[in-house]
Amino acid sequence: VPIVHSFNHGSENHLPPSPLLQTPVQRRKIIRTPGGKLVFQYLKKRPSVPKCPMTGLRLKGIKPSRPAERKRLSLRQKKVFRAYGGVLSHMAVKEKIIRAFLLEEEKMVMKLKKSKALAAAGKE
Repeated sequence: VPIVHSFNHGSENHLPPSPLLQTPVQRRKIIRTPGGKLVFQYLKKRPSVPKCPMTGLRLKGIKPSRPAERKRLSLRQKKVFRAYGGVLSHMAVKEKIIRAFLLEEEKMVMKLKKSKALAAAGKE
């Protein structure tokens, strides 16, 4: 039984596939129609979820989508509403906050040491 190329999801269009669909990247599966014919159905590529550049984790709360589909998604589906939402994972944000806090603490301690050293030098 010859295989017919199916377009427009089940329409009776028996044209050969366009050059864009004649690549190994375009996955297809063979479907038997109610009329008994075997046809190719072209499958979409798997959607991906962005990954955090710091931890490598997949970002939670973001809808898996292809780039063209991502343009049409609402902002709510493309990002998480917190600092660095949709860019960094929650672990990376937590790490950045702790690092910033510790750096500020270190600056305060150094400033305190410096003022104590100046006070001690002034008394002598």
